[in-house]
Amino acid sequence: MNNLNMFCLTMEPNHFKFINEIGYKPVGLGENSFDKGWFTDKNGENISQKNNYYGEYTYHYWLWKNYLDQIDDGWIGFCQYRKFWSMQDHANESINFSNINNKVLKHIPDDFNKYETILGKPIFINQFKSMKFIKKGFKLFLKNPSLMLNKNKRSINFHFNLMHGENNLSKAIELLDKDNKYDFNVFVNNEVSFNPHNMFICNSKVKLKKYYETLFEWLFKCEKIFGFENLKGYDKTRIYGFLAERFLSYWFKKNTKYTTLPIIFYDIRNDLN
Repeated sequence: MNNLNMFCLTMEPNHFKFINEIGYKPVGLGENSFDKGWFTDKNGENISQKNNYYGEYTYHYWLWKNYLDQIDDGWIGFCQYRKFWSMQDHANESINFSNINNKVLKHIPDDFNKYETILGKPIFINQFKSMKFIKKGFKLFLKNPSLMLNKNKRSINFHFNLMHGENNLSKAIELLDKDNKYDFNVFVNNEVSFNPHNMFICNSKVKLKKYYETLFEWLFKCEKIFGFENLKGYDKTRIYGFLAERFLSYWFKKNTKYTTLPIIFYDIRNDLN
């Protein structure tokens, strides 16, 4: 018996057959038109007009407001057209269109029932090569030369400053509710890893609703300082999605009993576009 409702997000209508055949629920986002059989973020109560800035979270908002209560109890998960869950790690070069159906997650084992959430295996910022950081944020290293020598000072906050605008994460944290402001600030300034790609699997609708309530209240406040019109380049335009990605790691670790699984990479556009 399948105990997993997995939503697979894409921007391409011709991915429907593949997503359907692996047993996932197809979600169509972006400018293209999607036929019956697709979930989208455009009907009911929605923020689909913000998709360029929020990314997959326009669908999370739609799900929260329109459909979550209709889903049977069990695990609810999210993946993407080029990032999938798996029970084992697989080298990218070992995955192809013929075998990916056998590698992706189809069922949550019974021994995972002691957990409430599954997160992707963390990525460690302090393991990135120094030269990559220096090219991107030379000024940050000039302000704090110890970052060159001490990799453990390269925190989530440092990485966000580097990639998505200096002090933008700190400004956003100031807008959080009092229950999360202090703890999240400690988290981003001390942790050197986070669970990536805005992917998670949760078996508690109560916890999922609370996550959505907290997250979207915060992101809507952030719109007042970041707006939309002056966001240039992918790293700034999608700032709301990147804020959510960091918050996801913190919130689910703080509020749920969690474990991790690998996220494997194969872009199905290589075969279907």
